[in-house]
Amino acid sequence: MRSELFANTERSGQPGRFMLQNSRMLKVDLRGTGGEFLARQGSMVAYQGDVDFNYQGSGGIGKFFKKALTGEGMSLMKVSGSGDVFLAADADEIFLFELEGESVTVSGANVLAFESSVQWDIKRVEGASMVSGGLFNTTFTGHGVLAITAYGTPVVLDVDAPTYVDMQSAVMWSTGLQSTIRKTAKLGAVIGRGSGEAYQLCLTGNGFVVVQASEGHPPIPGQ
Repeated sequence: MRSELFANTERSGQPGRFMLQNSRMLKVDLRGTGGEFLARQGSMVAYQGDVDFNYQGSGGIGKFFKKALTGEGMSLMKVSGSGDVFLAADADEIFLFELEGESVTVSGANVLAFESSVQWDIKRVEGASMVSGGLFNTTFTGHGVLAITAYGTPVVLDVDAPTYVDMQSAVMWSTGLQSTIRKTAKLGAVIGRGSGEAYQLCLTGNGFVVVQASEGHPPIPGQ
């Protein structure tokens, strides 16, 4: 049988490592690194081998209450065993980050998977007061691989001058950046991709911010 589709065959990688099969699918070989990792619940699209999936909730009672109060956080599953696991999320683009002792802030909706060696917590974004509705994201720290998704090809901006980002478009940024919330002078002004956006995230310092080319997936009619 012949088909151009067969060009998209499985790619091999090192045991225990995260590897992109293509721009929208992640493969994790469970051999090595303790034979486990954490992933967004429901993100598995295929697997081969002896693999277990266990619901992890919000990652502990403290994070459970933070998620309930803030709306941030992730429904996670612990993936363990031996074999290959393939992950995807709504055909979003996937990007891998190797943390080497750094700390980054990520929108929980954009987290796909990460190694269990990476520490994480839900924190309020500095400068985002409850007056603006609050802004809570997930901070990742330590050593290991983090896989994030983006709806629409993102851009990475170097923050060497004050940078203003639509809060729904901000995917990830350096934790060392200082953040404040800027209020649009005229509430009726159409300055972003939405209409009448009242607040933007202002980042200053030295670091980077990842901005996706959308404000996220459009709502499903009737939901």
